[in-house]
Amino acid sequence: MIWLQFLACLAAIGVAGIKLSLYGDAIADKTGFGGTWVGLLLLATVTSLPELVTGVSSVTVADTPEIAVGDVLGSCVFNLLVIVFLDFLHREESVYTRASQGHILSAGFGIMLIGFAGFNIFLASSGFSMTIGHIGVYSPIIVMLYVVAMSTVFRYEKKQLEAFVEAEVDRFPQYTLRSLLLRYAVTALVVVAAGSWLPFVAKDLALQMGWYESFVGTLLVAFVTSVPELVVTISALRINALDMAIANLFGSNLFNILILAVDDALYLPGSLLAHVSVTHAASAMSAMMMTGVAIVALLYRAKKRVLKTVGWASIFLFTVYLFNAYVLYLYGA
Repeated sequence: MIWLQFLACLAAIGVAGIKLSLYGDAIADKTGFGGTWVGLLLLATVTSLPELVTGVSSVTVADTPEIAVGDVLGSCVFNLLVIVFLDFLHREESVYTRASQGHILSAGFGIMLIGFAGFNIFLASSGFSMTIGHIGVYSPIIVMLYVVAMSTVFRYEKKQLEAFVEAEVDRFPQYTLRSLLLRYAVTALVVVAAGSWLPFVAKDLALQMGWYESFVGTLLVAFVTSVPELVVTISALRINALDMAIANLFGSNLFNILILAVDDALYLPGSLLAHVSVTHAASAMSAMMMTGVAIVALLYRAKKRVLKTVGWASIFLFTVYLFNAYVLYLYGA
């Protein structure tokens, strides 16, 4: 029954996620904001709602901080793994040569935020934890960095759009902006409902299967809560919105670290990162390495593929993901 509940969450999030790329593309078309900005903000926020709801439920009702932190950092790692799927499915050419180099900006901010979270996990494990009440000092800094990142990327994208302003025919005449926003909200509610169920299912799985909660949070829960990113990204690729797809992944990682600050504020026993295993820092380091590889690939734009499948960058991303999973399985808490 527990596995059936797990699969039910997977199905609900997956079905809801299918519609998000269509609605996101339509909203980008109606508003003129561009696919990259819509992917970075609108899609990334909605597809990260499961991580938000799972984290809030984990630190309040379920009292499983390991799953909350593992889900956030595990989702960051999994989101970068999705680039490998994109590279494989995009048969015309490598995604690293086709995607805009503007993604490097959001990826760079991602390294800053993920690295800052990992650094504070190391500090907390050594007994150093500065707090304001029960909230870690790192939380308001995370919020500040997120705001700076989004405003900087917005200004950059605005300049890019102004340089290529063209009058386009409405590609979605069957929708009004109001109806699109309503449909988006309904889809988000489905995602929230499924996401709120996850921490309880994951905790039962950890007990019955004899798995570490950090392992379950980082792999199983992170996989399910990242299904919207996976589905939306692949759907966006199918409608030839590659930049929106990649922006969704990097934007989700930025929003995921913001979720840590929210979880920390709601975790009343004290600083959240002081109550979790130091092995979560391995996920943070893995996400940083994978983001760095993506930046190099976007800059270098190598066209060669290994056996006509994926580029070397994608192989490295996949290898780091497997190594991170192995470390958490062996040394998780």
